[in-house]
Amino acid sequence: MRMNATRYGIAAVAVLVVLAALWTLRPASEPEPSAPTPEEVAARIHESVITIDTHVDIPSFFGSEKYDPALRNTWPVQVDLPRMRDGGLDAVFFIVYVSQTERSAFGYAEAASEALAKFAAIRRMTDIQYKDQIGLALTAADVRRLHEEKKRIALIGIENGYSIAREPALLDFYYDLGARYFGLVHNGHNDLADSAQPQEKFADKANDEGGEHEGLSALGRAAIARANDLGMMVDVSHASRAATLAAIEASRAPVIASHSAVLALRDHPRNISDEEMKALAAKGGTVQIVAFDEYLHEVPDEKKKARADLAGSLGLTSLDAVFSADEETKKEYLEGVARLDAQWPRATVATLADHIDHAVKLIGIDHVGIASDFQGGGGIDGWSHAGETQNVTMELLDRGYSEEEIAKLWGGNLLRVMKAAEKARAPQ
Repeated sequence: MRMNATRYGIAAVAVLVVLAALWTLRPASEPEPSAPTPEEVAARIHESVITIDTHVDIPSFFGSEKYDPALRNTWPVQVDLPRMRDGGLDAVFFIVYVSQTERSAFGYAEAASEALAKFAAIRRMTDIQYKDQIGLALTAADVRRLHEEKKRIALIGIENGYSIAREPALLDFYYDLGARYFGLVHNGHNDLADSAQPQEKFADKANDEGGEHEGLSALGRAAIARANDLGMMVDVSHASRAATLAAIEASRAPVIASHSAVLALRDHPRNISDEEMKALAAKGGTVQIVAFDEYLHEVPDEKKKARADLAGSLGLTSLDAVFSADEETKKEYLEGVARLDAQWPRATVATLADHIDHAVKLIGIDHVGIASDFQGGGGIDGWSHAGETQNVTMELLDRGYSEEEIAKLWGGNLLRVMKAAEKARAPQ
């Protein structure tokens, strides 16, 4: 019995030795997965949500060698197809903007000509040059379809109703060309509405003190009615307070402010007041908070003058001159601007988010969106071109916005308004 016990003891020791050896040879445990970085979270969100920038300006030579949207461009270009892909920016309202000039037969003809050149440039991109990369959306359903097809998306907005002269019926033609929102006015009163920034040379001086039309003219109301009949959204950015409130009341469909910031945070005539935002939301519309430095915070007059002097000294006194400048001139200008920005810092994505926060708290998450105004003066630290779009999303995530809320801000709310405008379309 003692021998058997000894044998069992030796066997037990052997088993323990084998188990110890096996333990030392076990596979190393898998490391705990690390938490995703903010960049990774933002990139994942941008893979699923539809991101829409509601205001990007273009020159009439858009789509030419001077500005080829398929290339990865440098300043002054801020939006092109490669950087839209880089930044996860799905859709852009390319803007048919015309400057306000004298209200005369020549002025109206010139404005219509300028508008048609921009329509042609956008359609050339979507219908001929790069139709395999970007498609033109005419409806909210088109936006969703093109997104599913993994294409970039172009939409068209009109800035300054001066381009319809005194003929609301011209809206039919512009609608057929693809326009899906109609901005009533720009800087300076026109025949339709009063501007937030009147220009004496274009105003009826006898009535300019309180606005030329006390908001909207009869022609402006007719234009809004025609836009409603067509299913085209009405845009009140650049309109005076009186014109904005009158337009919201006159429209039977929700109205947008395509690129405005918050007056309560930055006292600037271009910004939208709490009263206007509440009226806009009550009608179901959206305010698209814009990444425009001077609208988001105060820019000292010394900085504006220094920047203008810098541009003048380099001959960059027109859009054509800016796009035609050689690389050395562009470099010198950008270095000078960087020095000014170091002295007087630009607004940041955090400043933009402050304005978004205010609007969301005031009128709710369903009535706020985002715009850049790139190539029209827009651009801030952190979102200076389309390739940096995800930085805005990271800032919103940092402030506690959910993915569902971010989806609404980046395009969901705008698509709802677009669909509502389509529903208000009259039988044709």
